[in-house]
Amino acid sequence: MIENVRISEKARNQLITLKKRTGIQNWNVLCRWAFCLSLRETTPPPFENVIADSSVEMTWRTFTGGLENLYMALLISNAKKNSISLEKVELNNYFKLHLHRGISYLNGSSSDSIDDLLRSLMK
Repeated sequence: MIENVRISEKARNQLITLKKRTGIQNWNVLCRWAFCLSLRETTPPPFENVIADSSVEMTWRTFTGGLENLYMALLISNAKKNSISLEKVELNNYFKLHLHRGISYLNGSSSDSIDDLLRSLMK
């Protein structure tokens, strides 16, 4: 259902900061962690009009690291739990909201290394 993953310029800048602080060089790794961090929340992400206007773009397969079905199942399960339509446009928007909320959460952590980041994610 999701073909490409694009992020906003604000999220791109947050990811650049995270890359510098942690040494993690791949957008897709940070984005996967961000998505899962957002899914962990008990509430759905608040609606906002996220404009994916940055130069950061990756295929769904790159985002998922080859685990497309797993990540789609996680998204669909969470969408059903929160009564979100499974229509393509709505599901894509819901994914984008989760991704951007998660990037904000990661950026707000005080992690200066991969170990710190992983410890904060495991809380």
